Amino acid sequence: MTNGSILFTGGIVVDGLGNARFRADVLVEGGRIVSVGPAGSDADRVIAIDGLVIAPGFIDMHTHSDLQMLCNPDHTSKLSQGVTTEVLGQDGLSYAPVDDTTLRELRSQLKGWNDDPPGFDWNWRSVAEYLARLDGNTAVNTAYLVPHGNLRLLVMGNEPRLATADELARMKVLLRRAMEEGGVGLSTGLTYVPAMYSDTDELVALCEVVAEFGGFYCPHHRNYGADALGGYRECFEIARRSGVALHLAHTHLSFEANRGKLPELLRMFDEALADGVDLSFDSYPYLAAMTTLHSQLPGWAQAGSGAEQMARLRNPEDRERIIAALDVDGSDGHQGLTVDWSGVYIAGLPGAPELDWIMQVNLAEAAAKLGKRPAELCLDILLATDRAAPCVFFIGIEEHVRTLMQREEHTVGSDGILVGERPHPRSWGTFPRMLETYVREEKVLSLEECVRHMTSAAADRLRLADRGRITEGAIADLVVFDKDKVKANATYEKPRQAATGIRHVLVNGQFAVEDGTITGQRAGRVLRLGGRS
Repeated sequence: MTNGSILFTGGIVVDGLGNARFRADVLVEGGRIVSVGPAGSDADRVIAIDGLVIAPGFIDMHTHSDLQMLCNPDHTSKLSQGVTTEVLGQDGLSYAPVDDTTLRELRSQLKGWNDDPPGFDWNWRSVAEYLARLDGNTAVNTAYLVPHGNLRLLVMGNEPRLATADELARMKVLLRRAMEEGGVGLSTGLTYVPAMYSDTDELVALCEVVAEFGGFYCPHHRNYGADALGGYRECFEIARRSGVALHLAHTHLSFEANRGKLPELLRMFDEALADGVDLSFDSYPYLAAMTTLHSQLPGWAQAGSGAEQMARLRNPEDRERIIAALDVDGSDGHQGLTVDWSGVYIAGLPGAPELDWIMQVNLAEAAAKLGKRPAELCLDILLATDRAAPCVFFIGIEEHVRTLMQREEHTVGSDGILVGERPHPRSWGTFPRMLETYVREEKVLSLEECVRHMTSAAADRLRLADRGRITEGAIADLVVFDKDKVKANATYEKPRQAATGIRHVLVNGQFAVEDGTITGQRAGRVLRLGGRS
């Protein structure tokens, strides 16, 4: 289905390239922008948007919608924000490539990110088959990063050791095939198993393959806490040694241990740029993070099969070792730090509705009510949910968030997880929050610069020259919004609240949102590097 030609009249064009806003009519036909400027009224449809902003559709550079966008194809959480493209396959773990064994393990491991819905048709194993399932069946466009953890699982399982030369060679073969099938780069999750067992040399070798395709390396790096600067330093080393373009995932410098260290990180950025590193990064405009509770455990406790991991949660000696790591020594799963349980909130309790009351308070308070140590309650929750409970924890530093988003290399990524009873509000509010809080209220960014970060800067990283901008001939991924009223309504208490102020959203020239209403169109396409099909 096509919309025919559409003429938007009287809008304020914010072109996505950082240029000053201007009034113009925008004509769309055949899925592309035909003209920008004065136009006649002979289009099939003429839509007056006087006083509203018309901008390129927003690109979410870091998402965890890999399964949910197929399960819930209206994808209201993102369309209501004006998002028209998402980058999947993040943090080194997703659903392709897989075999029967690794898919079974990943479905369990990723349940806290994407659920594991009964009766779902898992009719793919390769990246090509997964992308074919997405293409033309989603409300927004998608691009896919090849997950490093999947490669490791396929070649050597969940073993806590370095890869042999033969195993690394086999991973490179799998990676090359996945890139040929449509991957845009490589993601890693170096605080998650099994990627945390890899070393720098392994990552350099894999990134050399990615560089051959002009793709990019997108690391959830090795440490965001006790050795955060060291974690970033390894990323730059990998980029320098391999020649790969570097896009740092969910970039932040959080935890009190890192307050005041941002100037040192920014010096690393500047030195890398001076050395010719092709650098970009994304961040989200919130102070809380979200992931699975299980991932905070020490790496040794997450090794092996799901059954072996559950056995450790029951074994008294193993439990005490885990508790000591979480509360006394620091857990590598929690960035080398001990956990401040007063800042940890459970976001979902799949399979354990009797514990729903715990989501109303932080884990320290919940444990006190039960007369338990918080770490002990943590392990009990993991047992009750088969390790699937997601959690939100407050670690951010506001001045760091603001300074990072002002960098030219900045793009926006929600890091949104859509499952759980109380997911992080960033899943529903990231892009309108940028416009509402950091443009309109706080004036940290101009409207034009903020839109550039959310559109062309991201498209350029994906090497999509005809997206992320309003120019003649560009693909008509568009959003129309009221800059004075756009608002993120999602909160930590009520996270599934759609944004307001977004009037229209077009994906490949078709209305995904019309007059604020989701249309049910499935015009999303899989986007490959440089727009190749």
